[in-house]
Amino acid sequence: MEVSYREEGVASAASSVAGRLVADGVPARLAAGDPTLWGEDAEAEAAVRLGWLTLPRSSRELLPVLGELAGRARAAGLTNVVLAGMGGSSLAAQVICDTADVPLTVLDTSDPGQVRRALAEGLESTVLVVASKSGSTVETDCLLRIYEGLFTEAGLAPAGRVVVVTDPGSPLERRAVESGYDLVLGPPGVGGRYSALSAFGLVPAALAGADVERLLDDAEEVLALLSLDSGNPGLDLGAALAGAALAGRDKLLLEDQLSAITGLPDWIEQLVAESTGKQGRGILPVVAADPSGTADELVVAIESDVGDVRVDGPLGAQFLVWEYATAIAGTVLGIDPFDQPNVAESKANTAALLDLPDLPAGAPAFVDGPVEAYGPTTAKDLPHLFSELLDAVPGDGYLAIIAFLDRLAAFDAPVPDGADFEQMTDAWMMADPATLRALLALRTDRPVTFGWGPRYLHSTGQYHKGGPQNGVFLQITGAVTDDVAVPGRPYTLGRLQLAQALGDLGALETRGRPAVRLHLTDRAAGVARLLAAAQEA
Repeated sequence: MEVSYREEGVASAASSVAGRLVADGVPARLAAGDPTLWGEDAEAEAAVRLGWLTLPRSSRELLPVLGELAGRARAAGLTNVVLAGMGGSSLAAQVICDTADVPLTVLDTSDPGQVRRALAEGLESTVLVVASKSGSTVETDCLLRIYEGLFTEAGLAPAGRVVVVTDPGSPLERRAVESGYDLVLGPPGVGGRYSALSAFGLVPAALAGADVERLLDDAEEVLALLSLDSGNPGLDLGAALAGAALAGRDKLLLEDQLSAITGLPDWIEQLVAESTGKQGRGILPVVAADPSGTADELVVAIESDVGDVRVDGPLGAQFLVWEYATAIAGTVLGIDPFDQPNVAESKANTAALLDLPDLPAGAPAFVDGPVEAYGPTTAKDLPHLFSELLDAVPGDGYLAIIAFLDRLAAFDAPVPDGADFEQMTDAWMMADPATLRALLALRTDRPVTFGWGPRYLHSTGQYHKGGPQNGVFLQITGAVTDDVAVPGRPYTLGRLQLAQALGDLGALETRGRPAVRLHLTDRAAGVARLLAAAQEA
């Protein structure tokens, strides 16, 4: 594992920060699990959140259990592995499986369309992994209820088809025991976003067929380096992140186009944003963006020479080093990297909205074809709205696009007969709301981020609310044409999803930042109009 600096200013800032950290004995103290590193206010939380430091060794105890689970699933013909989890409880497993090229369906959503897509894969061959540290995550509870009902309707006993991963003592543990589900307990001293090498990352990956023992081997190789004052990749990366942020380079552009690891920036995004975005400070990760050359950017490349910092190493080592580096950055920035004080705010708003007889959508400010615009704006159409939002981004700020939609629906776009891969990709891009990020980024030198709701609520949402208050927010929702009922709950997935969107918008609006919601009355036509308007802006 190696971290190298490719820009003189970054190297100088990192050297200065690393020198101070070494003088204070931080590398050895962190490796030993010293909870005092983040200050008196953070000590109690840190004392029960440093178990990730030993996961490369302690998680080996799971290997026999994982082998047995995977063997029984294969013997029963359960080859369709579905993971119901949010934030760090799902993103690590997705990166592991995508990199290993083994199939895993990740349901980190409340979107009815995306859930119906997963349900169409065939219940007879499905094993469902339900992952929630607290055991009370609303999305995973809904998904478990839906699958339980459908398994039972199809005459398939849920026991033997459901695997629960949760912390000891959670409501989900009790439910698993009562229902006879396979149960794997996660280590209670590890937070969700630091859980990649725990049961939360390993159980679904092992069931899908990934080599999780190799993942732990690669992590353990770098573990011995993390107590060193030199030759310590975690210290080198953490010093670069923190040193750059102190110098005003707090926009972290993540580049991985040449890497053999698939999807790592999405996992890094949730780790860094949720860990550092609080007390009006933080580091904003930006995924899938081209550098604009502005003074507040730091480009970190995974196995590539295109950035200011290069990070080389296998996936298991990357997980551990990024976790260590993020904890180091928190020390330098004076932030507790293990709490998430603002995450509960949107959850509380959602719960309050679900108690109302009707969700308060309000009247649109304007309608542009299949798109309704809600919120404070003087624009009368989408091109002018996009220009207005971009103009509102401060010189040190960013635009965040958040879509509460089916993130896989673009693959349903019609493709011309005989189309080659490039033509197929173009067709999918023009049906994908994430393309809006790239189009609007062409019209500004400020960072433009994109997140899928509700999964972003469990990660980058913390940064948007607790970090520097310099964001401008564009939320996208869509009409639900084929909803999914939630057994035992007085709401559908579609109602839950809209309540989550409105609840989060309310949390953003209380901070006085520009926030607008665009509602697509027809998803396909609405996305097409958004992309056309972005090119007109």
